[in-house]
Amino acid sequence: MAHMPKNAAAPSVPTRDRLLDAFEDLLVEGGERSATLDAVAAAAAVSKGGLLYHFASKDALVDGVLARLDALALQDAENIRTAPAGPVDYLIRTSVHTGSPLDRAYIAGSRLAQGRDPRAMQVLADIRRRWLSVIEEAVHDPDTAQAIMLISDGLYVNSSLAENELAPQDPTDAAMARLIALIGRLLPGS
Repeated sequence: MAHMPKNAAAPSVPTRDRLLDAFEDLLVEGGERSATLDAVAAAAAVSKGGLLYHFASKDALVDGVLARLDALALQDAENIRTAPAGPVDYLIRTSVHTGSPLDRAYIAGSRLAQGRDPRAMQVLADIRRRWLSVIEEAVHDPDTAQAIMLISDGLYVNSSLAENELAPQDPTDAAMARLIALIGRLLPGS
């Protein structure tokens, strides 16, 4: 992949997406206070007028980022549900921070929720309920599903910490396989 300056976007990326990407990056890297309209416009290499053409306010930007997050999470829930190795295996193996579009959007949404944005708090709660529902359908036990979700949460947090030797380096490695086998023993009827 060719390296571009951090905030540069390929010319083929629509302006609206460049603005959302810039807002997301600012939220991830510096939190909500750093994500001003001026900073978003500068990071996306768009005039402030161009930003306001696509997003009339910071609230509109928040709505755009949260809609993106929700769409990515909907697709992820479907990926969990239809995973060939099963929902639990998929959830656990993908509970590592990789810098994916879903990771970036999720962290951006989390930054907004940390600032007590009720829309972000609602979207994150809806996503978690959606993922939990898929796992409950798979394991047929709400308590076990909740335990699996907490393991997933812990893996994600640990993997997002810099240089954390406890985080799995590769979602296919032996430690991950052992964890999934352990979780399998927790399932009712095992």
